[in-house]
Amino acid sequence: MGDHERLGSSLGRHMAAKVDLTDVAYLEQLETRSDVDRDPRERTIATAYVALVSANLNPSIPADTAWCHVDELPPTAFDHASIINSGRERLRAKLTYTNVGYALAPETFTIAELRDVYVACLGHAISATNLQRVLLRRKIIKATNDAAPPPSSGGRPATLYRFAERTLLVTDPFAVFRPPRSLDQERST
Repeated sequence: MGDHERLGSSLGRHMAAKVDLTDVAYLEQLETRSDVDRDPRERTIATAYVALVSANLNPSIPADTAWCHVDELPPTAFDHASIINSGRERLRAKLTYTNVGYALAPETFTIAELRDVYVACLGHAISATNLQRVLLRRKIIKATNDAAPPPSSGGRPATLYRFAERTLLVTDPFAVFRPPRSLDQERST
């Protein structure tokens, strides 16, 4: 961080320089870590952010960098794994009570495509029909007058949707998408 630079400006500069990422759809300060022993070399304070980009972006990255599935990350230094987990849990929570999915989805999408984004973030299967019903009822998404190209296997082309707002809105502060219950849990109740 430069001597006369704010945290957010520094973050934007670093993302643009390191991974050619300048089109951030959503940015939120996640947390500040100040544990005295978080870095054994010296006292270090870290401020972490969650930055979301559309799934259809493909920024160039240097040879020493790679996109990884969050459940398959290489070992990380210090408390970075814990910070990553905090970011994942924040995103999962926000998907249940806001429209933050707009930051991850392309401008228009099918419900199946949007479900894939939600499943990747939430870490469990969800029904496309239920996702559609919930998001339409909350007025988070709306149908366009367009359809996706017909599938090669035949059938009716899927309706294309878009997010009603492409800025963060709290849509239901009490809603939660929960992981499905296992058979063992069903039997014990």
